[in-house]
Order: sequence, then C-alpha cells, then structure tokens
Amino acid sequence: MRTTYEEATVRLYHLSDAMEGGAAETLFYGPLAEAMRIAAAQPEEVQEGLFIATDNDVVAWLDLIEG
Repeated sequence: MRTTYEEATVRLYHLSDAMEGGAAETLFYGPLAEAMRIAAAQPEEVQEGLFIATDNDVVAWLDLIEG
C-alpha cells in the first residue's frame, strides 16, 4: 500500500466469501487512522475478509497488520 499517512482517505470494506469472489460491503470511508481503528475492533472472523483501498492500492487487513 503506497499511501501510508494517517490522514489518507481510504475505503475499508469487507468481502464476504472472499475465497468465492463474494460481495464487497463498505464499512468506512475516511482517514486511514480511523479505518485501522475500526478494522482492529472487528471480530477475528470479520477481519479475515477486510481490505483497505487507497487511491492507488488495495491491501488485505491481515497482510497490513502482519507485515
């Protein structure tokens, strides 16, 4: 994810049935810092399907926090 500053506008979304190409549901649109706070507060099973999209990249939530 190239855009890394806390105020960067991002989309936090959950991809249901990610392994089967499920539907995307936007949970939040706004600053990266807030999106990360919201993502961290989700149950583990929800976190597995979370993604953060910037204007130039998309990263899986679990990859972001593990990397």
